[in-house]
Amino acid sequence: MFETLAAAPPDPILSLIGLFRDDPRPGKIDLGIGVYRDAAGHTPILRTVREAERRLYESETTKTYVGPAGDPAFCAAVAGLVFGEAHPGDRLRAVQTPGGAGALRVLAGLIARSRPGVTVWVPDPTWVNHISILADAGLPVRPHPYFDPATGGVRVDAMLDALRGAAPGDVVLLHGCCHNPTGASLTAADWDAVCDVITSRNLFPFVDLAYQGFGDGLEEDAYAVRLFARRLPEMVVAVSCSKNFGIYRERTGAAFVLATDAARAAVAHSQLVVVARITYSMPPDHGGAIVRIILADPSLTADWKAELAAMRGYVVGHREALAEAFRRRTNTDRFDFLTTHRGMFSLLGTTPEQAARLRAEHAVYIVADGRINLAGLRDDQIEPFVAAVAAVCG
Repeated sequence: MFETLAAAPPDPILSLIGLFRDDPRPGKIDLGIGVYRDAAGHTPILRTVREAERRLYESETTKTYVGPAGDPAFCAAVAGLVFGEAHPGDRLRAVQTPGGAGALRVLAGLIARSRPGVTVWVPDPTWVNHISILADAGLPVRPHPYFDPATGGVRVDAMLDALRGAAPGDVVLLHGCCHNPTGASLTAADWDAVCDVITSRNLFPFVDLAYQGFGDGLEEDAYAVRLFARRLPEMVVAVSCSKNFGIYRERTGAAFVLATDAARAAVAHSQLVVVARITYSMPPDHGGAIVRIILADPSLTADWKAELAAMRGYVVGHREALAEAFRRRTNTDRFDFLTTHRGMFSLLGTTPEQAARLRAEHAVYIVADGRINLAGLRDDQIEPFVAAVAAVCG
C-alpha cells in the first residue's frame, strides 16, 4: 500500500518544535512557533478564559454534538467582533471551525465547488500553509508582489498593478491584518486602493483574519473586512480565535460567507456545511464556548480587551527594544523596519543558511525564511539574540 509514497518534507515551522525541545544548550532562544509568551517565557491562560471555563464547567450539561455548523451563538458573537457596525445582516452566514486553518480549508472547498479551477492570487510571501490548503482544494495559486526586503515595507503599487491584471472572477487571498510572515501590513489608505481594484476588476476577496487585536487594536485590525462588507457584494472571511483569546490548542475559528442577498447566502451556507461535514464532521466546542461566554458578558469582554491590549503592548515594546538594540550593535538603522511592522511576526532578512547558522552556532531558532516571532522573545533574550544575528550576518 505505502511503497509508492515518499517521505513528506518536514514542516518548516512545526519541525522547529522538536529541534528546540531536544537542544540541551542553556540560553537557547525559540522564535519559531507562533505563540505568545509572557516575560517568563510562558504561554499563559488568560484570566477571562479561566473564568469562562469555570462558568462552562458549572453550567454544561452535555457533551453531545453541536452539528456541522457549530454553535450559532458563537458564530453570532464572532460576527459582531469582526464586522461591528458594518454587519451585513441576512447576507452573512457562518460556521464554527477547528481553528483558522479549518476555516481556510472549508472556504477553499466552497470556492472550489462554486468555481472549480479558479485562480487564487496570494501575496509573495504568504503563510506557508495557505499554499498547501489551496492546493489541497484543487485551486491554482498565482503570487502577486507584496513584501519589499530592501525597505521592510509593502510594495503597494506593484501589488495593485498585479491585481489590475487579474481576470474578472479571480480570487484574492488577503491577510486582514498583521501579515504572516512579514509583519508588513497595509494602511487604511492602502486597503481603500485594494478595494477599488477589487471592485473595478470584479475580483473575489478571501480574507484571512488570524490576528485581530494584535496589530493596532480590535477595531483598527478589522478595517479591511468592514470596508469590504460595506462596499462589495461578496466575499469570504476566515477567522481565528487562537491568538487574541490565547486558546491555541482548543482549535477555535469561524468561516464567514457574504453573498449578494439572503437567498444566495443561504445556498452558500448549505454548501459550506456540506464541506465541513465531509472535512471534519463536527467542530470542537470547548474553545467556542469560551469565546461565546466572554463576548456575552460585558464585564468579561472589557477585561478580555484589557488583556489583549496588554499582550499587544508587550509585543510592540519588544519591537522597539529590538530595533534599538540593533541600532546600538550595528550602528545602523537597517532594522528600524521592525517598529513599523504589526503583529507577532517580522521577516528579519536572513538567508536560510544564516538561519541554520543561528541554530547551530547560537541556539537561536527562527524559521528558514527569516521569520521571527516577536511574541516569543523575553526581555533578557534581546541582547543575546541581537549579538547572534550580528555575528552571523555581519
